[in-house]
Amino acid sequence: MEKVDHIGIAVTNMDESIHYYIHTLGLKLIAIEEVESQKVRVAFIDAGNIKFELLEPIGEDGPVSKFIAKRGVGVHHIAFGVSDIRTRLSELKEKGVQLLQDEPKIGAGGAEVAFLHPKSSYGVLYELCQKSSKGTQ
Repeated sequence: MEKVDHIGIAVTNMDESIHYYIHTLGLKLIAIEEVESQKVRVAFIDAGNIKFELLEPIGEDGPVSKFIAKRGVGVHHIAFGVSDIRTRLSELKEKGVQLLQDEPKIGAGGAEVAFLHPKSSYGVLYELCQKSSKGTQ
């Protein structure tokens, strides 16, 4: 793992959440986009040395929607930046880490992403994130 890239935060109202981070905390909005494959609307907030990724569900059947129904709003995941996601996934699998998917998917900003099952990570959902050379996040 190269660094903590961002912290994902599940929210139910993107506009209210953005207002809080921008106007109350004084942070900067980087970008907003929809990630259809994950059924979320995403806003990246610049917090100086790290980013917050606000995740608002689109519909009721996506992973973030299910997370909110089960656990409520709040910290959803911690993302580690990696330079070779496929190699890292293979290494983790060899070490017995349960993965949520064997192959990365395209996430926000065009990054390749994959998640480690919380059962293998002491209850924490971790994301591996390899930035695209074209990505903005």
